[in-house]
Amino acid sequence: MYGFRALRASASPHLPTLIGASAVLLWSPVLGMLRTITEIFGAVGGAALVFTAAAVFSALILGVPRPSQLPRRYLLIGGALFIGTEISLSLSIGMAHHRGQALELVMINYLWPCLTVLLTVLTRMQRGNWLLLPATVLCLLGVVLVITGEGAWSPAMLLANLRSNPLAYALALAASCMWATYSVVTKRIGGSRNAVPLFMVATAVVLWLKYALGDAPPLHLHWGGLAQVAVFGLLTATAYSCWNHGLQHGNVTSMAIFSYFAPVLSVLWSSVWLSLQPGMGFVQGVACVTAGSLLCWWATRARPLPPPAPPAAHTA
Repeated sequence: MYGFRALRASASPHLPTLIGASAVLLWSPVLGMLRTITEIFGAVGGAALVFTAAAVFSALILGVPRPSQLPRRYLLIGGALFIGTEISLSLSIGMAHHRGQALELVMINYLWPCLTVLLTVLTRMQRGNWLLLPATVLCLLGVVLVITGEGAWSPAMLLANLRSNPLAYALALAASCMWATYSVVTKRIGGSRNAVPLFMVATAVVLWLKYALGDAPPLHLHWGGLAQVAVFGLLTATAYSCWNHGLQHGNVTSMAIFSYFAPVLSVLWSSVWLSLQPGMGFVQGVACVTAGSLLCWWATRARPLPPPAPPAAHTA
């Protein structure tokens, strides 16, 4: 935390935005790694382990703020959205029937850059134009291509793929919607304190409660898996700390520009890590999501809306 404060005080005003954008690079390898961790420790146990590690690393990087130091609305609303996002995404990837489906779920999650831009326009944080509509359609088309896979597309084929694992697909979509909402909420009511360590701890606690109360298989010692947990925890803690710092002190729309390339980076990393070779339909879907996100940015190139003017002083 002190390092972020020192950088903010002494460097360019663009630095918080660059720090936030760096999270995209750090996030790229973690979703593929999450899949192999859940293959070793189970969907719930693996997620609980990785967010426990992430909570420890974020506390070491930022320290743990007192809840009384945070805006109450942000603590409740932002915390619920953060916890919901992480649990939904990690469980969806862990519940995938195979690695190829896990890659599809990763792509559904990457609707969030486009959704974030849409929300900044709807909440009047940013101007936008009519191009937002075709941009959103293009992103949705990309996800349809990813889910449908190879061969001729048809509504029946899409529905059949969704029915094969409806909960996992629903959780991935919910995660993308919640993360877009979290990004806007953090900018509007987050204040200046970074609450990521608290949110990480809360996420880990919820996952351990689910593990204890559910019928998940017992955890076993696996040194390779624990090494992945440690790397995942460090990358995740650093990425979320950077992203939150950028949301609070940088430009959300500029950060979204960098995040538009997140699907490509994440698919490249995940394909290598999971030893997968995506087919042409998947590649076309990634291209559509990325192009749609870039079109969203083009539609919001106007400057952000100015803050409302203070009320005029009353004169007798």
